[in-house]
Amino acid sequence: MNISKEQIDDLNAVVKVAITKEDYEEKVNAILKNYRKQANIPGFRKGQVPMGLIKKQYGKAVLVDEVNKLLQDNLNKYLTEEKLDVLGNPLPKHQEDFDWDSENFDFEFELGLAPEFEAKLKTKKPITHYKIVADKKMVEEQVNRLQKQYGKIVAQTEVGKNHEVTGTFKNEAEEIEHKTTLEIEKIKSKKAIDALLGKKVEDIVTVKTKGLFKEDYLLASSLGIPQDRAEKLNIEVQFTIEEINERELATLDQELFDKLFGKDVVTSEDEMKEKIKTDSEKQFEQQSDQKLLNDITEKLIEETKFDLPATFLRKWIQLSGEKEMTETEAAEEYVKSEKGLRYQLIEGKIIQDNDLQVQLDELKEFAKGFIKSQMAQYGHINPSEEELENIAARVLGNQDEVKRLSEQLMSQKLLTLYKTQCNLKTKEISYENFVKEVYG
Repeated sequence: MNISKEQIDDLNAVVKVAITKEDYEEKVNAILKNYRKQANIPGFRKGQVPMGLIKKQYGKAVLVDEVNKLLQDNLNKYLTEEKLDVLGNPLPKHQEDFDWDSENFDFEFELGLAPEFEAKLKTKKPITHYKIVADKKMVEEQVNRLQKQYGKIVAQTEVGKNHEVTGTFKNEAEEIEHKTTLEIEKIKSKKAIDALLGKKVEDIVTVKTKGLFKEDYLLASSLGIPQDRAEKLNIEVQFTIEEINERELATLDQELFDKLFGKDVVTSEDEMKEKIKTDSEKQFEQQSDQKLLNDITEKLIEETKFDLPATFLRKWIQLSGEKEMTETEAAEEYVKSEKGLRYQLIEGKIIQDNDLQVQLDELKEFAKGFIKSQMAQYGHINPSEEELENIAARVLGNQDEVKRLSEQLMSQKLLTLYKTQCNLKTKEISYENFVKEVYG
C-alpha cells in the first residue's frame, strides 16, 4: 500500500491511496474459507461447497468490505503520523472509471486543513469585567422577602394594600383558567388595584392584562400561559377571589437566623445583612463570569484573523449528514456554523499554547465539588468524604458525564487564564443596573 499527499494550497490537500492485491488477498481468502466451512447450499454437503461458487456468491462483497477497512484504518493512521490537522473528515473524490473488478485500486480524498494563526489574548480595546455588588436596596428587599416567607399568614375579610389574594383567572375565549396568588404591591395597574381593594372572598373582579404587573414576567405565571403568548396578550380576564391573607413579618431574632443560616452562624441583623450581601455577590460572580467569557469569545473571534477552507467545508457539510443537502442549504449551514468553528480553533490554539490540560485527579475533585453543591440544594450540607468518593466514582464511570465535566473544568481554566492575561477593565455595578445594561 502506498499513501501520498498532494498539497493544493495552505488549506487544501489531496491524499492518494494505492491498494494492491497483496494488501488484501490473504485476508479476503481467509474470510471466504470460513464462509465455505459455514455455507449451507442445496446440493452440497456443509463445508464441501466449491470455492469457485463461494467466490462467485460472496467474493465481491468481502473484497469491498476488506478494502474499505484497509482504506479507513491506514488513512486514519497516515493522518495521525503526519500530524495533519484536518477539519471535518476526508472526502472521497468521485472517480468515473473506478472498477471493483480490478486487482489494484487507487483512491483519492480531499482534505480541508486547519489554518495556522496566532491567538493573542491582549485585545486592542479593554473588555469590561463586571463586578456585581448587592447594594443596600437589594439587601433590604431580600431581608423583607425572608421575613415574609417565614412570617405568619393571617386571614383577612377584605383586600388591603399589603395583602396577598389567592384566586382564579378566567377567560373562556382564550382558554385561560388558572389559580394563582397575587401580591397587591406587585400590581402596576391603578385600575386593577382600585378594583381589588375592599373586595371580599367570592367577589369577581375584571382586569386588563396589558400593564397589569410591575414586572412583565409575572403575567405568564399568573395566567398559566407561555411567556411569548403573555407578551402579546391584551384582553380582559375575570379574577374570582378565594382567599385574602396578610403576612405578618417574621421577627429578626436568633430563631430566624438559625433557621436561615444554621446554628449561631449569624447572631444579629447586621450580620444577617452582611451574610446576604456576601452570598448574593458570590452567586453574581457566575453571571459576571459568563458575561466575561461570552465577551472575550466574541472579541477573540473578531480580532483573530485567518482563512478557512470554505469550499471544502461547504462540500463536507453538504455530504456528511444523514440526509444530503443541496449546495444552497450547505452554504446557509456553513454561515451559521462558521463563527463556532472559528472559536473552536481559537480555543484549541489557546489551550495548546498555554498547556492547559484536564488531569484525572483534578477532574475528580471538580466532580466532588459539583456533587457537593448539588447535595446542598437538597439540604444535605456536609456529606462525608466517603459519600463524595462513591458518587464521584459512579459519575466518572459515565463517559458522557466525563465529557461534560471536562468541558466545564476547561472553561473554568480558560476563564482563569483570561482574567490574568486579557485586557480587562473592572466595572462595579448593582445587579439591577447590570441586568439593564447587559440584557436591556
